Amino acid sequence: MAWVVDTCIVIDVLEHDPRHGLRSARLLETLRGHGLVVSPVTMVELAPAFAGDLVEQKRFLTLAGIGHGIDWTAADTEAAHLAWNAYIGARRRRGGIRRPVADILIGAFATRFQGLVTRNARDFRPCFPTLDIKTS
Repeated sequence: MAWVVDTCIVIDVLEHDPRHGLRSARLLETLRGHGLVVSPVTMVELAPAFAGDLVEQKRFLTLAGIGHGIDWTAADTEAAHLAWNAYIGARRRRGGIRRPVADILIGAFATRFQGLVTRNARDFRPCFPTLDIKTS
């Protein structure tokens, strides 16, 4: 079963990030045999990195061995619904730190796959405590 690649990991590799790029690329290489995909949310978040050129974006992902045509499902919506409700409830009770809804959507999408590849595990663990997360 495939691993979902978070947006930050793709950008690390794309931009040859001096701090994270090599580590992120090596992690993807170790997981590539299991399959790699990005969520529809990551496809949207990547648009500025490719100056809105969707053809070039898809070409890069294909060359990197990362699938990019996976549909969002009703199960993804339900997982996101539960996680967002839990997050907002906890935030209201404890004044938790602010997280964008994009992380909730990416995490929810990842729940039906093997896990998530990110360097921001702390952004996902509170809402998805059972999600297998690999970090670079």
